[in-house]
Amino acid sequence: MIPSFRIYGLVLLLSVFYRIPNSHSQTIPLAADKGPKIEWLTFEEAYQRIKKKPKMVFVDVYTEWCGWCKKMDSQTFSNPEIADYMNKTFYCVKLDAERKDTVVLDSVVFVNPNPENKRSSHRLAVELLRGKMSYPSYVFLNKKGEMITVVPGFHPPKEFEPMLHFFGDGAWEKMKWEEFSEGFKGKVQ
Repeated sequence: MIPSFRIYGLVLLLSVFYRIPNSHSQTIPLAADKGPKIEWLTFEEAYQRIKKKPKMVFVDVYTEWCGWCKKMDSQTFSNPEIADYMNKTFYCVKLDAERKDTVVLDSVVFVNPNPENKRSSHRLAVELLRGKMSYPSYVFLNKKGEMITVVPGFHPPKEFEPMLHFFGDGAWEKMKWEEFSEGFKGKVQ
C-alpha cells in the first residue's frame, strides 16, 4: 500500500509539470491554425449534399505517400483566403485514390480491385482522373456533379487562387484561361 502523502506528492508534482510549458509545447498558433479551415467531406457526403442543395464540387485526389499532396495541404489549403473561398464556393472533397472500401453512389458501385496491394487505385479515383493517375490532382465538378476538368500538380496559394476563381466564378464558360488570368486580381499575398 502506498502512503497517502506519496500520492499527494505525486499529484502535486504532476500538476506542476502540466502547468510549466516546456520548449516543445506550442503556445503560438501555427499559420495553419489561423483563419478558416476547409470543410473536407467524403465523396459520399458531397454527393448527398449536391442532391439537396446544388453547389460546385472540388475533389482533391491524393495518396498517403504523396509528398506534394502533403505540401499542398500545409501551404495552399491552409491559406485563409483559399480556405474561405473554397468553403463558400464548393463542396470540398478529400479522396484517397487508394482507399480500400467500396463506394456506392445510387446504384453505381466503385471498388478498389486489389485493396490489399500497395498503390492499387480505387475505381472512383480512376474514373474521376480519367485513368491519368497523378497526385495530387484536383477535379472540378459543376452543380450537377458533371466533370468540368482535372488539374494536376502542386500549386502554391498565389498560383492556385486564380484557378479556383476561374472555375468557381464560372469564368471558364465565358473566356479562355489566359484572358482571365491576365486580369485576375487576387487577395493572396
